[in-house]
Amino acid sequence: MSIENRPYQAAINGRPVTVAEVTPLAFAGFAHFTAMQVRSRKVKGLDLHLTRLREASIEFFGVAVSDQRMRSYIKAAIDAGPADQSLTVTVFVGGGEFSSRSMDTEPEVLVRTDTPAEGPRGPLRLSVVEHERPLAAIKHVGEAGKTYWLHQAIRHGFDDAAFLDRQGRLSEATIWNLVFWDGDAVVWPRAAILHGTMMGMVQRQLDRLGIAQRHEEITLGRLGDLAGAAVMNSWTPGIAVTAIGGTTIPEAESFMRLLRRCYEAEPAVSLAELEQQVSGT
Repeated sequence: MSIENRPYQAAINGRPVTVAEVTPLAFAGFAHFTAMQVRSRKVKGLDLHLTRLREASIEFFGVAVSDQRMRSYIKAAIDAGPADQSLTVTVFVGGGEFSSRSMDTEPEVLVRTDTPAEGPRGPLRLSVVEHERPLAAIKHVGEAGKTYWLHQAIRHGFDDAAFLDRQGRLSEATIWNLVFWDGDAVVWPRAAILHGTMMGMVQRQLDRLGIAQRHEEITLGRLGDLAGAAVMNSWTPGIAVTAIGGTTIPEAESFMRLLRRCYEAEPAVSLAELEQQVSGT
């Protein structure tokens, strides 16, 4: 698809952006975002995305855009584009970085849409690097390390990279949550991580299905005891991981089916349906 025909749009606070407005954002690092996949004008885990945006804004800026306004911006972008698309919401402040002017300032909202995305087919082999993302619980911009370590992994014959914290625990991969399988239960890493929206969807559907899950410190030495591993993000509920560093891990097709089953069980909602739920009508 040519650039001219891509369904790319961008809006700030619900209105089309100008080049002058959007150019400074290319060099800004004090902002947070969420990324979602829209299918048939509906989104799975929409409540999780809205909660992420609200809580991150309060943490970063001391104030958040109201949920009602945020929903209106997202709805306008979805309505203006094709039924299937990728949508990214970035929240920032006009005062910018490295300045006290950005403190306790009403945030602004940039909504961008593009072609729908799908995760790689996999399975993936992950290198291991000692790295801890700053403010790991927030999905923020300006993280050059994620791309840097991806490139380094590829140069060394891997597909992507997993992060090991200073306590020797596996935490995340570059743009992914890690998840493991012990043959009976789903195991989530215990470390400082971003609680992904896909992770949240899978966790609540595992609870609904009565599948055991727990959080556990996963070290490199622990990998040999596990029956499967995967990565997930807003693109996909699970891509098999068959190696982390020098350790080979079974592909665990039954585990991948379970993750997909959880995703398929998660209802997709439109903004109109969410508005009705909020209003109680």
